[in-house]
Amino acid sequence: MGNLNDPYIGWRIPLPEPDLKAGATALLVIDMQYADAHMEHGMMAYRREVGQLAGLDYFADRLAHIIPNIQSLQAAFRQQGIEVVFCRIASATGNGRDRGGAHKDLRIFCPPGSKEAEILEELAPVGDEMVFDKTTGSVFNGTNIHFVLSNMGIKNLVMVGVMTSGCVESAARDAKDMGYGVIVVSDACASWDEDLHRNSLRCMGEVFAKIKCTADVLAALPQPVVAAEMTPV
Repeated sequence: MGNLNDPYIGWRIPLPEPDLKAGATALLVIDMQYADAHMEHGMMAYRREVGQLAGLDYFADRLAHIIPNIQSLQAAFRQQGIEVVFCRIASATGNGRDRGGAHKDLRIFCPPGSKEAEILEELAPVGDEMVFDKTTGSVFNGTNIHFVLSNMGIKNLVMVGVMTSGCVESAARDAKDMGYGVIVVSDACASWDEDLHRNSLRCMGEVFAKIKCTADVLAALPQPVVAAEMTPV
Protein backbone atom coordinates (compact mmCIF):
# COMPACT_ATOMS: atom_id res chain seq x y z
CA MET A 1 0.00 0.00 0.00
CA GLY A 2 0.99 3.63 -0.44
CA ASN A 3 0.72 6.52 1.99
CA LEU A 4 -2.00 5.42 4.41
CA ASN A 5 -2.93 9.06 4.98
CA ASP A 6 -4.00 9.43 1.34
CA PRO A 7 -7.77 8.82 1.24
CA TYR A 8 -7.75 8.13 -2.50
CA ILE A 9 -4.91 5.68 -2.91
CA GLY A 10 -3.48 4.85 0.52
CA TRP A 11 -5.76 1.91 1.26
CA ARG A 12 -5.59 0.28 -2.17
CA ILE A 13 -3.59 -2.78 -3.18
CA PRO A 14 -1.06 -1.85 -5.91
CA LEU A 15 -1.95 -2.86 -9.46
CA PRO A 16 -0.06 -5.80 -10.97
CA GLU A 17 3.05 -4.99 -12.96
CA PRO A 18 2.37 -5.52 -16.69
CA ASP A 19 4.73 -7.94 -18.41
CA LEU A 20 6.06 -5.99 -21.38
CA LYS A 21 6.81 -8.89 -23.66
CA ALA A 22 6.54 -8.91 -27.43
CA GLY A 23 3.29 -10.34 -28.72
CA ALA A 24 1.32 -9.21 -25.68
CA THR A 25 2.28 -5.53 -25.46
CA ALA A 26 1.81 -2.39 -27.52
CA LEU A 27 3.02 1.19 -27.24
CA LEU A 28 0.00 3.43 -27.90
CA VAL A 29 0.94 6.91 -29.14
CA ILE A 30 -2.06 9.19 -28.57
CA ASP A 31 -2.80 12.29 -30.69
CA MET A 32 0.81 13.30 -31.34
CA GLN A 33 -0.28 15.18 -34.43
CA TYR A 34 -0.03 18.68 -35.82
CA ALA A 35 -3.49 19.62 -34.53
CA ASP A 36 -2.58 19.54 -30.86
CA ALA A 37 1.12 18.68 -30.50
CA HIS A 38 2.80 21.35 -32.61
CA MET A 39 3.15 25.01 -31.70
CA GLU A 40 2.72 26.32 -35.27
CA HIS A 41 -0.43 24.45 -36.24
CA GLY A 42 -3.92 23.60 -35.11
CA MET A 43 -5.01 24.50 -31.61
CA MET A 44 -1.83 26.32 -30.63
CA ALA A 45 -1.85 28.46 -33.77
CA TYR A 46 -5.52 29.31 -33.16
CA ARG A 47 -4.84 30.29 -29.56
CA ARG A 48 -2.14 32.72 -30.64
CA GLU A 49 -4.44 34.11 -33.33
CA VAL A 50 -7.15 34.94 -30.79
CA GLY A 51 -4.66 36.17 -28.18
CA GLN A 52 -5.16 33.30 -25.70
CA LEU A 53 -1.50 32.89 -24.77
CA ALA A 54 -1.78 31.55 -21.22
CA GLY A 55 0.23 28.37 -20.84
CA LEU A 56 1.65 28.27 -24.36
CA ASP A 57 5.23 28.61 -23.16
CA TYR A 58 4.65 25.80 -20.68
CA PHE A 59 3.21 23.54 -23.34
CA ALA A 60 6.04 24.27 -25.78
CA ASP A 61 8.56 23.34 -23.10
CA ARG A 62 6.62 20.19 -22.30
CA LEU A 63 6.59 19.09 -25.95
CA ALA A 64 10.35 19.61 -26.10
CA HIS A 65 10.68 17.10 -23.25
CA ILE A 66 8.14 14.47 -24.26
CA ILE A 67 8.90 14.12 -27.98
CA PRO A 68 12.45 12.78 -27.42
CA ASN A 69 11.13 10.43 -24.74
CA ILE A 70 8.47 9.07 -27.09
CA GLN A 71 11.12 8.63 -29.76
CA SER A 72 13.25 6.61 -27.31
CA LEU A 73 10.30 4.40 -26.44
CA GLN A 74 9.40 3.89 -30.10
CA ALA A 75 12.97 2.90 -30.96
CA ALA A 76 13.24 0.45 -28.07
CA PHE A 77 9.87 -1.16 -28.70
CA ARG A 78 10.57 -1.56 -32.40
CA GLN A 79 13.99 -3.02 -31.71
CA GLN A 80 12.43 -5.68 -29.51
CA GLY A 81 9.58 -6.48 -31.89
CA ILE A 82 6.90 -4.92 -29.70
CA GLU A 83 3.95 -3.30 -31.46
CA VAL A 84 3.81 0.48 -31.85
CA VAL A 85 0.31 1.75 -32.66
CA PHE A 86 -1.12 5.24 -33.03
CA CYS A 87 -4.38 7.05 -32.67
CA ARG A 88 -5.17 10.52 -33.94
CA ILE A 89 -8.04 12.92 -34.26
CA ALA A 90 -9.21 12.66 -37.87
CA SER A 91 -12.65 12.86 -39.39
CA ALA A 92 -13.79 10.58 -42.19
CA THR A 93 -15.81 13.35 -43.83
CA GLY A 94 -14.88 16.72 -45.24
CA ASN A 95 -17.44 18.59 -43.15
CA GLY A 96 -16.94 16.60 -39.95
CA ARG A 97 -20.48 15.30 -39.72
CA ASP A 98 -19.15 11.96 -38.44
CA ARG A 99 -17.61 13.51 -35.33
CA GLY A 100 -18.67 12.51 -31.84
CA GLY A 101 -20.88 14.88 -29.90
CA ALA A 102 -18.11 16.22 -27.67
CA HIS A 103 -15.88 17.05 -30.63
CA LYS A 104 -18.74 18.84 -32.34
CA ASP A 105 -19.50 20.88 -29.22
CA LEU A 106 -15.81 21.70 -28.69
CA ARG A 107 -15.29 22.40 -32.41
CA ILE A 108 -12.47 19.88 -32.64
CA PHE A 109 -12.11 19.01 -36.32
CA CYS A 110 -9.28 17.55 -38.37
CA PRO A 111 -10.44 17.00 -41.97
CA PRO A 112 -9.21 13.92 -43.80
CA GLY A 113 -5.86 14.55 -45.46
CA SER A 114 -5.25 17.78 -43.57
CA LYS A 115 -1.94 18.82 -42.03
CA GLU A 116 -3.62 18.87 -38.62
CA ALA A 117 -4.53 15.18 -38.97
CA GLU A 118 -0.93 14.15 -39.68
CA ILE A 119 1.19 12.58 -36.97
CA LEU A 120 4.33 14.62 -36.27
CA GLU A 121 7.05 13.78 -38.76
CA GLU A 122 9.56 12.88 -36.04
CA LEU A 123 7.12 10.36 -34.51
CA ALA A 124 5.57 9.00 -37.70
CA PRO A 125 4.58 5.34 -38.09
CA VAL A 126 7.11 2.99 -39.65
CA GLY A 127 6.18 0.20 -42.07
CA ASP A 128 2.72 -1.20 -41.41
CA GLU A 129 2.28 0.23 -37.92
CA MET A 130 -1.40 0.88 -37.42
CA VAL A 131 -3.10 4.25 -37.06
CA PHE A 132 -6.63 4.51 -35.65
CA ASP A 133 -8.63 7.59 -36.62
CA LYS A 134 -11.03 8.86 -33.97
CA THR A 135 -13.47 11.71 -33.41
CA THR A 136 -13.88 11.00 -29.70
CA GLY A 137 -11.76 11.49 -26.61
CA SER A 138 -11.05 7.84 -25.94
CA VAL A 139 -9.79 5.80 -28.88
CA PHE A 140 -11.76 2.87 -27.46
CA ASN A 141 -15.09 4.67 -27.95
CA GLY A 142 -14.73 5.64 -31.58
CA THR A 143 -12.62 2.96 -33.29
CA ASN A 144 -12.23 -0.81 -33.56
CA ILE A 145 -8.91 -0.74 -31.68
CA HIS A 146 -10.06 -3.19 -29.00
CA PHE A 147 -11.12 -5.70 -31.65
CA VAL A 148 -7.78 -5.37 -33.45
CA LEU A 149 -5.60 -5.53 -30.34
CA SER A 150 -7.54 -8.56 -29.14
CA ASN A 151 -6.95 -10.27 -32.49
CA MET A 152 -3.21 -9.76 -31.99
CA GLY A 153 -3.19 -11.00 -28.41
CA ILE A 154 -2.30 -7.64 -26.88
CA LYS A 155 -2.85 -7.63 -23.12
CA ASN A 156 -0.78 -4.64 -21.99
CA LEU A 157 -0.64 -1.05 -23.23
CA VAL A 158 2.00 1.60 -22.63
CA MET A 159 0.42 4.99 -23.29
CA VAL A 160 2.09 8.26 -24.26
CA GLY A 161 0.88 11.49 -25.86
CA VAL A 162 -1.54 14.35 -25.32
CA MET A 163 -3.49 15.44 -23.47
CA THR A 164 -2.75 13.70 -20.18
CA SER A 165 -5.98 15.01 -18.66
CA GLY A 166 -8.03 14.35 -21.79
CA CYS A 167 -7.56 11.68 -24.40
CA VAL A 168 -4.76 9.86 -22.55
CA GLU A 169 -6.74 9.53 -19.34
CA SER A 170 -9.91 8.60 -21.24
CA ALA A 171 -8.05 5.84 -23.06
CA ALA A 172 -6.42 4.56 -19.87
CA ARG A 173 -9.72 4.34 -18.02
CA ASP A 174 -11.44 2.52 -20.89
CA ALA A 175 -8.51 0.16 -21.45
CA LYS A 176 -8.41 -0.80 -17.79
CA ASP A 177 -12.15 -1.51 -17.78
CA MET A 178 -11.60 -3.74 -20.82
CA GLY A 179 -9.01 -5.78 -18.98
CA TYR A 180 -5.71 -4.38 -20.25
CA GLY A 181 -2.72 -3.79 -18.06
CA VAL A 182 -1.97 -0.09 -18.54
CA ILE A 183 1.16 2.00 -18.04
CA VAL A 184 0.98 5.77 -18.55
CA VAL A 185 4.43 7.28 -19.07
CA SER A 186 4.52 10.43 -16.98
CA ASP A 187 7.37 12.17 -18.82
CA ALA A 188 6.04 11.23 -22.26
CA CYS A 189 2.64 12.92 -21.80
CA ALA A 190 1.55 16.53 -21.59
CA SER A 191 -1.51 18.56 -20.70
CA TRP A 192 -2.54 22.20 -20.84
CA ASP A 193 -0.79 23.04 -17.59
CA GLU A 194 1.18 21.31 -14.85
CA ASP A 195 -1.73 21.07 -12.41
CA LEU A 196 -3.91 19.28 -14.95
CA HIS A 197 -1.05 16.92 -15.82
CA ARG A 198 -0.21 16.07 -12.20
CA ASN A 199 -3.81 15.74 -11.06
CA SER A 200 -4.62 13.45 -13.96
CA LEU A 201 -1.65 11.23 -13.16
CA ARG A 202 -2.79 11.09 -9.55
CA CYS A 203 -6.31 10.04 -10.57
CA MET A 204 -4.99 7.31 -12.84
CA GLY A 205 -2.15 6.02 -10.70
CA GLU A 206 -2.69 2.56 -9.17
CA VAL A 207 -6.40 2.73 -10.03
CA PHE A 208 -6.49 2.74 -13.83
CA ALA A 209 -2.79 2.57 -14.67
CA LYS A 210 0.73 2.20 -13.39
CA ILE A 211 2.50 5.55 -13.67
CA LYS A 212 6.13 5.23 -14.74
CA CYS A 213 8.80 7.44 -16.27
CA THR A 214 10.47 6.68 -19.59
CA ALA A 215 13.64 5.31 -18.01
CA ASP A 216 11.67 2.86 -15.86
CA VAL A 217 9.67 1.59 -18.84
CA LEU A 218 12.85 1.05 -20.84
CA ALA A 219 14.39 -0.80 -17.91
CA ALA A 220 11.30 -3.04 -17.66
CA LEU A 221 11.56 -4.28 -21.25
CA PRO A 222 12.60 -7.91 -21.77
CA GLN A 223 15.98 -6.63 -22.96
CA PRO A 224 16.40 -3.60 -20.67
CA VAL A 225 17.44 -0.36 -22.33
CA VAL A 226 19.65 1.93 -20.27
CA ALA A 227 18.56 5.55 -20.55
CA ALA A 228 21.20 7.40 -18.59
CA GLU A 229 20.37 10.76 -20.16
CA MET A 230 16.64 10.59 -19.42
CA THR A 231 15.41 13.25 -17.03
CA PRO A 232 11.84 12.69 -15.79
CA VAL A 233 9.73 15.84 -15.92
